Amino acid sequence: MNADTQYEDSVSIMVLENIKNRLLHAFRTSAEPRSSPETTVHLIGKSFQVNEELRRAKIDGAITWLRSELLEMRSQDRQLAQTLLGLNKEIQRLRRENGSLLLDADSTDHL
Repeated sequence: MNADTQYEDSVSIMVLENIKNRLLHAFRTSAEPRSSPETTVHLIGKSFQVNEELRRAKIDGAITWLRSELLEMRSQDRQLAQTLLGLNKEIQRLRRENGSLLLDADSTDHL
Protein backbone atom coordinates (compact mmCIF):
# COMPACT_ATOMS: atom_id res chain seq x y z
CA MET A 1 0.00 0.00 0.00
CA ASN A 2 1.53 3.28 -1.04
CA ALA A 3 1.46 6.62 0.73
CA ASP A 4 -1.36 8.01 -1.43
CA THR A 5 -3.58 5.05 -0.64
CA GLN A 6 -2.86 5.34 3.08
CA TYR A 7 -3.64 9.05 2.94
CA GLU A 8 -6.91 8.37 1.07
CA ASP A 9 -7.85 5.72 3.65
CA SER A 10 -7.16 8.13 6.51
CA VAL A 11 -9.19 10.90 4.89
CA SER A 12 -12.06 8.49 4.14
CA ILE A 13 -12.11 7.28 7.73
CA MET A 14 -12.09 10.84 9.08
CA VAL A 15 -14.94 11.87 6.76
CA LEU A 16 -17.00 8.83 7.72
CA GLU A 17 -16.37 9.39 11.43
CA ASN A 18 -17.45 13.02 11.02
CA ILE A 19 -20.65 11.90 9.28
CA LYS A 20 -21.25 9.30 11.98
CA ASN A 21 -20.83 11.89 14.74
CA ARG A 22 -23.17 14.32 12.98
CA LEU A 23 -25.81 11.63 12.52
CA LEU A 24 -25.53 10.51 16.13
CA HIS A 25 -25.87 14.10 17.28
CA ALA A 26 -28.86 14.70 14.98
CA PHE A 27 -30.71 11.62 16.25
CA ARG A 28 -30.12 12.24 19.91
CA THR A 29 -33.14 13.58 21.72
CA SER A 30 -32.68 16.18 24.38
CA ALA A 31 -35.96 15.36 26.08
CA GLU A 32 -35.55 13.59 29.37
CA PRO A 33 -38.28 11.25 30.60
CA ARG A 34 -40.71 13.04 32.91
CA SER A 35 -40.93 12.03 36.52
CA SER A 36 -43.74 9.50 36.86
CA PRO A 37 -44.36 6.40 38.85
CA GLU A 38 -41.32 4.16 39.02
CA THR A 39 -42.64 1.53 36.59
CA THR A 40 -43.51 4.13 33.95
CA VAL A 41 -40.07 5.70 34.23
CA HIS A 42 -38.48 2.29 33.86
CA LEU A 43 -40.57 1.51 30.76
CA ILE A 44 -39.85 4.91 29.23
CA GLY A 45 -36.14 4.46 29.94
CA LYS A 46 -36.19 1.00 28.35
CA SER A 47 -38.08 2.30 25.33
CA PHE A 48 -35.63 5.17 24.95
CA GLN A 49 -32.68 2.78 25.16
CA VAL A 50 -34.18 0.46 22.57
CA ASN A 51 -34.91 3.35 20.22
CA GLU A 52 -31.40 4.72 20.71
CA GLU A 53 -29.87 1.31 19.98
CA LEU A 54 -31.99 0.98 16.85
CA ARG A 55 -30.92 4.42 15.67
CA ARG A 56 -27.28 3.61 16.30
CA ALA A 57 -27.60 0.31 14.46
CA LYS A 58 -29.15 2.08 11.48
CA ILE A 59 -26.42 4.72 11.52
CA ASP A 60 -23.68 2.10 11.81
CA GLY A 61 -25.27 0.19 8.92
CA ALA A 62 -25.38 3.34 6.81
CA ILE A 63 -21.75 4.11 7.60
CA THR A 64 -20.72 0.56 6.76
CA TRP A 65 -22.57 0.83 3.47
CA LEU A 66 -20.91 4.18 2.72
CA ARG A 67 -17.50 2.75 3.53
CA SER A 68 -18.03 -0.22 1.22
CA GLU A 69 -19.28 2.07 -1.57
CA LEU A 70 -16.23 4.33 -1.18
CA LEU A 71 -13.89 1.34 -1.27
CA GLU A 72 -15.63 0.02 -4.38
CA MET A 73 -15.37 3.45 -6.02
CA ARG A 74 -11.66 3.60 -5.18
CA SER A 75 -11.14 0.16 -6.71
CA GLN A 76 -13.00 1.17 -9.87
CA ASP A 77 -10.98 4.40 -9.99
CA ARG A 78 -7.73 2.45 -9.86
CA GLN A 79 -8.90 0.05 -12.57
CA LEU A 80 -9.92 2.96 -14.77
CA ALA A 81 -6.58 4.68 -14.19
CA GLN A 82 -4.73 1.49 -15.16
CA THR A 83 -6.86 1.16 -18.30
CA LEU A 84 -6.21 4.78 -19.25
CA LEU A 85 -2.47 4.41 -18.69
CA GLY A 86 -2.47 1.28 -20.83
CA LEU A 87 -4.37 3.06 -23.57
CA ASN A 88 -1.96 6.00 -23.40
CA LYS A 89 1.03 3.66 -23.76
CA GLU A 90 -0.62 1.95 -26.72
CA ILE A 91 -1.38 5.31 -28.38
CA GLN A 92 2.23 6.41 -27.88
CA ARG A 93 3.50 3.11 -29.33
CA LEU A 94 1.22 3.45 -32.37
CA ARG A 95 2.36 7.04 -32.89
CA ARG A 96 6.00 5.95 -32.81
CA GLU A 97 5.30 3.13 -35.26
CA ASN A 98 3.31 5.43 -37.51
CA GLY A 99 6.07 8.05 -37.35
CA SER A 100 8.74 5.51 -38.29
CA LEU A 101 6.55 4.22 -41.15
CA LEU A 102 6.15 7.77 -42.42
CA LEU A 103 9.92 8.32 -42.20
CA ASP A 104 10.57 5.05 -44.08
CA ALA A 105 8.04 5.96 -46.78
CA ASP A 106 9.50 9.47 -47.02
CA SER A 107 13.06 8.12 -47.45
CA THR A 108 12.01 5.62 -50.16
CA ASP A 109 10.16 8.39 -52.05
CA HIS A 110 13.35 10.49 -52.25
CA LEU A 111 15.43 7.67 -53.71
